[in-house]
Amino acid sequence: MSKNLAFSRQKLLPLVLLFVVVVLDQLTKIAVINTIAPGEIGFSFAGDFLRFIHVSNPGIAFSIGQGWSLGLRTAFFRFLPVLVLIFVMIFYFRTEDLTFLQRWAITGIVGGGFGNLIDRFFRSEGVVDFIDVKFYGLFGFERWPTFNVADSAVVVCGILLTITFLFQGKSKSGEQK
Repeated sequence: MSKNLAFSRQKLLPLVLLFVVVVLDQLTKIAVINTIAPGEIGFSFAGDFLRFIHVSNPGIAFSIGQGWSLGLRTAFFRFLPVLVLIFVMIFYFRTEDLTFLQRWAITGIVGGGFGNLIDRFFRSEGVVDFIDVKFYGLFGFERWPTFNVADSAVVVCGILLTITFLFQGKSKSGEQK
């Protein structure tokens, strides 16, 4: 196999996940916007364990920063994340040290980041969140903060990436002995 074909397969194929996350995130948000009134519960499953509810978050995770001024939110929640995502993608393409699984995890994280950035740039009310899960008082939450597909991709792929780095570090330290 030629070096260019290996490059394209190793680095370009995981980009499929980035696009899938962005498209799935935006399609689900459009469905929620078109079927559930803001602040209303649209569907419940398993009693009230899982609910689909239409809320908008002008802040970031756990509604951090929702009371900040528009200028401050714009700088921290629009432009800073764009710079971070650009930096991550430059690192993604320039480094040869990532495993195939790590590349998939990074593209899932970036896809989630872009999904929420689309909302921050094009939805004045903020990021659309709709997945609401009962948390039974764990960590002081009766319900986990409402989230969306992009948030899920960032968390799941972030955990996966962390695990791969931990095991990669252990295997490298084991090889040196």
